[in-house]
Amino acid sequence: MDFADHIQRFTDRVESMSGHINTEEAAKSALVMPFLQTLGYDAFDPRVVVPEFTADIGTKKGEKVDYAIVKDEEPIMLIECKNLGDPLDESKAAQLHRYFHNIPSARVGILTDGVRYKFFSDLDKPNIMDSRPFMDIDFNHFDETLLEDLRKLTNDKFDVNNALCAAQNLKYTREIKKIFKQELEEPTDAFIKHFASQVYSGPMRANVVEDFKERVISALEGHINDVIQERLQSAMFGGAKPTIAKPADQPTPAEAAADEENCETAPVEPESEVVTTEEEMEGYLTVKAILSQVIAPERVVMRDRKTYCGIILDDNGRKPLCRLHFNTAQKYVGLFDEEKNETRHPIEQLNELFQFSDQLKERALAYDA
Repeated sequence: MDFADHIQRFTDRVESMSGHINTEEAAKSALVMPFLQTLGYDAFDPRVVVPEFTADIGTKKGEKVDYAIVKDEEPIMLIECKNLGDPLDESKAAQLHRYFHNIPSARVGILTDGVRYKFFSDLDKPNIMDSRPFMDIDFNHFDETLLEDLRKLTNDKFDVNNALCAAQNLKYTREIKKIFKQELEEPTDAFIKHFASQVYSGPMRANVVEDFKERVISALEGHINDVIQERLQSAMFGGAKPTIAKPADQPTPAEAAADEENCETAPVEPESEVVTTEEEMEGYLTVKAILSQVIAPERVVMRDRKTYCGIILDDNGRKPLCRLHFNTAQKYVGLFDEEKNETRHPIEQLNELFQFSDQLKERALAYDA
């Protein structure tokens, strides 16, 4: 079983167990120990996972951290556990901070309530635990982009130098992404000037910076959308232009009857009256990407109409997946129930289509069932 499968199994466990955990001890036995097992550390071997590890601090004796992971007879990770739902704030991290400082061989500290895991190291100052984690995982909403970074902490992959290098990259990348997000939402003058000065030769006065603000944001958002569209098209079609089944293809009488009976009821329109907009194409590619998680992407076909863009399964009008009503000021996505009745949902931006991922997948799988 691959590591990703083990993580999925643990995620399922979190979902099924969370409602039955009311104490810290229950969180340890039901979630934390299975998590350590998922990472490949035998939680039932005291030579590997030491519970209540002694971490005395100066003259203060009897200090114990909940678990220590030992390798080559030296603790390499310290785990401090809290009850499920407890805030994993600075006060809770301070306790782990003290233990971390007193055990030089430990380079990774984990603060957890069984579901959320905050991973710390000493990237800023040797042997002093950083105030902010380099990785934060919530198994109620697991971020799959962190899978490979988590894999580096498993028993068979762990190497302190590689782990710390990966932690440092992850930490700085996360911080840069945070800054970039903030700049896109509310760009600073320095950010605007960086781009404007490369296309505008005049002095960067306040009114010029303000004038370029919307232009820079619009250009960046447009570039991001272009990249997404190119990657979606490359992933779905290998760079080839998608095939679109239009009403102008003149369906057979049997197909037309099926359309009349099963949702695709619009009359055949002349090809010149049907225009597939870029926005409709992006919407189609987005729906196709969503459904590619459960069915083969080539089965998802677009049938463009004059008043809406239909997306169907297997090029079959009896299998409507959704309709994109993008030809009016207010955009809608139309979803179908078991009786093939359409319900329209208003949307403002294309990325809101991802809110309907579950309904789209459910409809596609229902046709196969």
